[in-house]
Amino acid sequence: MDIGRSVGYVFEDRDWGRKVLIGGVVNLIPIVSLAAVGYSVRTLRNVALGLERPLPDWDDFGGDFVKGLLVAVAGLIYGLPAILVNVVVSVLSAVAQSGRSDDAVGFVGLCIAALSCLVALYAFVVALWTPAATMNYAASGEFSAFFQFGRIWGLISENLGGYILALLVSAAAAFVAALAGIVLCVIGVAFTSFVAMLVYAHLLGQLLGESGRLAAGQV
Repeated sequence: MDIGRSVGYVFEDRDWGRKVLIGGVVNLIPIVSLAAVGYSVRTLRNVALGLERPLPDWDDFGGDFVKGLLVAVAGLIYGLPAILVNVVVSVLSAVAQSGRSDDAVGFVGLCIAALSCLVALYAFVVALWTPAATMNYAASGEFSAFFQFGRIWGLISENLGGYILALLVSAAAAFVAALAGIVLCVIGVAFTSFVAMLVYAHLLGQLLGESGRLAAGQV
């Protein structure tokens, strides 16, 4: 995996300034920012295809918005179990507050603690899983690809070390982007986070390209 390339490729594009400027502005607007997510999915696919200049033009805003929306919907579906458990936790908390028996309150408290740990564990697993699901979606363009669990697991397990490295580097890029954005009067976060999103897209694109699934039409 070429980590340096995942950062430098953005600035090698002759129109990188315009593309990042547009992406930052789009990323700044609620809901509309989904188009920036879709743009990163297109970038991911271009990287996997081995294009020399993978940053696409902003020439398919509607398509990018739909892609970003599908990513958000898939994320919501994956998050539903945690949401439902949190609802149960809220109900149990209300029961505990209204309870008169110390034993009952203690039991409910243990249930709440156990469920909270379960939610945290599930959220961690989803955070590790969804990048590969996004890779699978970028490869096929089909919404169902987000839930093709066997193929998604294959993308993770075939290069587990590279996958974990990509997630760690992406997290570091997001952290640096947040700090840089704050230095740039807060509003700069929209632009620096967009660049971090492009770094993330390149890292996942490398993994998808190395898997051979896109080129071989296996996904």
